[in-house]
Amino acid sequence: MDRIAVLGNGRVGGNLAAALTRVGHEVSVAGRAPNAAADSARKARVVINATPGDSSLERLTALREELRGKILVDLANATVDGPDGLPAELLYPGSSLAEQLQEALPGTHVVKTLNTMLHPVMTAPGSLAQKPTAFLSGESAEAKQVVRGLLGDLGWQSEWVTDLGGIETARATEAAVLFVPHVIRTGGFAPFAVSIAR
Repeated sequence: MDRIAVLGNGRVGGNLAAALTRVGHEVSVAGRAPNAAADSARKARVVINATPGDSSLERLTALREELRGKILVDLANATVDGPDGLPAELLYPGSSLAEQLQEALPGTHVVKTLNTMLHPVMTAPGSLAQKPTAFLSGESAEAKQVVRGLLGDLGWQSEWVTDLGGIETARATEAAVLFVPHVIRTGGFAPFAVSIAR
């Protein structure tokens, strides 16, 4: 079992922390308290970014030394919200939050995943009527293998996980967030995920 730090104690972070704790991982959750994120990251092998995407780069860059050598699982989508509070455009067009993080944190193994679904699906993928897909983007094959293991612990079957390749492929999955407001406006907040049908 891994020692995991979850940065962000909102719905996404809290949901993941509870699920990973249930399957036996040692999980700490860092909220906004001073030094909480640094302390949690320093002690963990895997750090999960569940902070708001529009401020993730600044927050995590401040933890450069604590994140050195760690696996950073990035769940966030960096967007500019519209008047209704839903994502309206990408904060890093032509790039992605994951790429920005990897460039800013060269000593950290960034893996993008679980950012193409509403948060309940992250820990209950089998609850959907169709099989969902969790995508992986990252430069380190070893780090992605660790993340695959964590996804398995959360109920993701191996055939539901697709490795897209390097960190630049996160541009595609982050852009998928632009589907979200339209899906929510037509179908409400019922859990859903982007998936690949074969």
